[in-house]
Amino acid sequence: MHFLLRILITAVIAYVLTQIMKGVHMDNFWAAILFAFVLAVVNGFVRPILILFTIPITLLTMGLFLLVINALMILLVDALLDQVTVDNFWWALLFSITLSLVSASVQSWIQQQDKK
Repeated sequence: MHFLLRILITAVIAYVLTQIMKGVHMDNFWAAILFAFVLAVVNGFVRPILILFTIPITLLTMGLFLLVINALMILLVDALLDQVTVDNFWWALLFSITLSLVSASVQSWIQQQDKK
């Protein structure tokens, strides 16, 4: 149940962000749900492998290279889904940073509400 809630939160935030950002497009809300699910799968399987192979550059950049990896995950999901379009790497980077920050904030707020 927790996984489905996180997917739904990510989908809502991603869909709202695509309405604000001109460089990221989703056909409809169902595309956002599919995007969130595929992103979760990609982050679960592909991202750890990329992080493992890029440890030296990640250490050299003091972790900032992880932002590039996040943008690459967004571009990979874009390549896998026809309903999602990201114009270029910079939009993917901005989208991934914003999506991460807003999602983390919302999920933290929900966890705090559950504890009350």
